[in-house]
Amino acid sequence: MKEASVLDEVFSRFLNRIGVFKDREVLRHDYLPERLPHREDQIKRLGETVAPVLKEARCSNIFVYGKTGTGKTAVTKYVLTRLEAKAREFGAPVSFCYVNCRLAGTEYRILASVCNSIQLSVPFTGLSVGEVFERFKKALNAAKKIMIIALDEVDVLVKSRSDALLYELTRINEALSQSKVSIIGISNDLRLKEFLDPRVLSSLSEEEIVFRPYDAEELRDILAERAQMAFRDGALSEGALRLCAALAAAEHGDARRALDLLRVAGEVAERKGADIVTEEHIREAEKLIEHNRVIEALANLTLHSKLVILSVFQLVRANGYRAVTGEIYEVYNELCGELALTPLTQRRVSTLVNELDALGLLNAQVVSMGRYGRTKKIRLEVTRTLIREAFSNDNRLGRLIDYEPKCLSKDARCRN
Repeated sequence: MKEASVLDEVFSRFLNRIGVFKDREVLRHDYLPERLPHREDQIKRLGETVAPVLKEARCSNIFVYGKTGTGKTAVTKYVLTRLEAKAREFGAPVSFCYVNCRLAGTEYRILASVCNSIQLSVPFTGLSVGEVFERFKKALNAAKKIMIIALDEVDVLVKSRSDALLYELTRINEALSQSKVSIIGISNDLRLKEFLDPRVLSSLSEEEIVFRPYDAEELRDILAERAQMAFRDGALSEGALRLCAALAAAEHGDARRALDLLRVAGEVAERKGADIVTEEHIREAEKLIEHNRVIEALANLTLHSKLVILSVFQLVRANGYRAVTGEIYEVYNELCGELALTPLTQRRVSTLVNELDALGLLNAQVVSMGRYGRTKKIRLEVTRTLIREAFSNDNRLGRLIDYEPKCLSKDARCRN
């Protein structure tokens, strides 16, 4: 009963206060505004690329690159939504489909989403990818449409080596007589082309648009427009707005992070009963977001990536310096043995280190050793406390946090 009365008090206080927000939903990164400041050039370029479909001609395939929060998805959806409206106005048989490959997860689900966009029903499971693809081609040809398929986070398909679907989609026009398909690939990784199958690369990468990060003033403009819709008059201080933009600009010009920061700061202010969001609330929100982001990133890693992180964790704890790849592999091998797992090859572990570096969880730096060649020195980019928090509740990994690898003891150095 005591807990119920506490909650009643919390809910009543929230309902009876006016609060700082007018509409907090406009601060979410999936909200598509009527205007996208500082992306006019990219909008124009993408619009020019897809415009031929209005005359029933297939447009070029295109790759859209840029770091997280640079407006790639928003611009793509913005252009395609208006393209579809213009096509209806002129009676052009145009449709588009947007799929986030990371959220869809598998080739089957990605293809099922594409099928659903042309009202082709596909069972949740039970068919091969090849069978679904054949049904899609037949249905699309019968629909006599020009289709644009936007594949967001397409690097998930490419890096997992599940790019057979991507290859088939780039070649689909050879099998269509009444319809046409163009692909827009959206990626956070500027090095994606290095991972692409040469056959896919030759078909898919016909045109490219690179989105540069926003600077602090551009982020301030974006935040100011959203804040006007999101907050009540006078509920956001100018100092808080500028600090929010500056913090996001310092971290690769990420508008998504800036919007999250502003929204969470507003929520912090409301919990404290404040009428105005201040710089103090921005600072507190930054700590909350950073903590949650790292914990989530660590929790969503594959098992072997977690073991690589734990290997660096153990080396740093034992020696207090940057580890080299060979040392990490020794500890990783031992940890795999503790879990009765077959270890990956040293080359594959080196690839995992690079991926963890790209995620910002490790820092891998190539160092010259003179006549002995070069080596890669790796250090943690997150605190050991956060790693302990992320893995302590994991049934398999929890016991490895305090495990002392035998190969790190002074008395016995393990050998491969």
